[in-house]
Amino acid sequence: MVSLSRDLILAFLCVLLGFVCFSNAQLSDNFYGTSCRNLQTIVRNAMIQAVNREARLGASILRLFFHDCFVNGCDASILLDDTSTFTGEKNANPNRNSARGYEVIDTIKAQVEAACPNVVSCADILALAARQGTVLLGGPSWAVPLGRRDARTASQSAANTQIPAPSSSLSTLLSMFSAKGLNARDMTALSGSHTIGQARCTTFRNRIYNDTNIDTQFAATRRAGCPASGGDANLAPLDIQTPVRFDNDYYQNLVVRRGLLHSDQELFNGGSQDALARSYSNNVASFRSDFAAAMVKMGNISPLTGTNGEIRTNCRSIN
Repeated sequence: MVSLSRDLILAFLCVLLGFVCFSNAQLSDNFYGTSCRNLQTIVRNAMIQAVNREARLGASILRLFFHDCFVNGCDASILLDDTSTFTGEKNANPNRNSARGYEVIDTIKAQVEAACPNVVSCADILALAARQGTVLLGGPSWAVPLGRRDARTASQSAANTQIPAPSSSLSTLLSMFSAKGLNARDMTALSGSHTIGQARCTTFRNRIYNDTNIDTQFAATRRAGCPASGGDANLAPLDIQTPVRFDNDYYQNLVVRRGLLHSDQELFNGGSQDALARSYSNNVASFRSDFAAAMVKMGNISPLTGTNGEIRTNCRSIN
């Protein structure tokens, strides 16, 4: 009775004070151990096919998971399509014309439904796919707590305001991650996901033409594919050294002022994260360990569990 009262008080305080409360008590690494034994194998095989077809998809799925978790928790709300009566998150500014990999999740969901109908959530599939994509590109693995359920709602406005922009300052990054229960070390480690993937010219144009804390040769190289006007969709690798290999080159780039996004270089610009960024640039094992731990932490942001939400049969629409 005392324990129950304490839990109720903590839940009340979380709501009252606006805290992001991690609710992984009902999540379990083996949540589908009896109800969908082949889940991990299905996800792994589908991601192998996807990444073999296009290596960038590993990064794209990881980014989908990040953008999902930062908007009302890891609830697969980012996967919902807009309809005449429903506005989702796909056309929010951080996602429009850039979030991708939805069809990979559709494929996995179809295969999972064939094996285990109405059992596995789209939110859990996305969490597992993000881990597998990272591993396939050479990154670390981690145990993914499972048991999330799918949202029946989405918030374009929250997606527009709660996902950090590529122009963000260090103080903004720290504040936005803190609002999700993630500390400075988590933020700097998770930013290392930019060791893989591509960015559109519109997200780094201002940096390569106007920032002063940038290597001049690097800026000139990037300007060749990103004109001062036009070419918004032109792509450049976030990590100029190894864009499809998950390693610590991202931090090595920051130390020599070759971060592609303004928000990237903020991690090494005379501020509080310089020492950690330099440490990661020299110690890949430390980065991998911290990244994996931070991914578990991020994956535990406000999951829907128990009877909350639903198990979608189609990840693009509510049941």
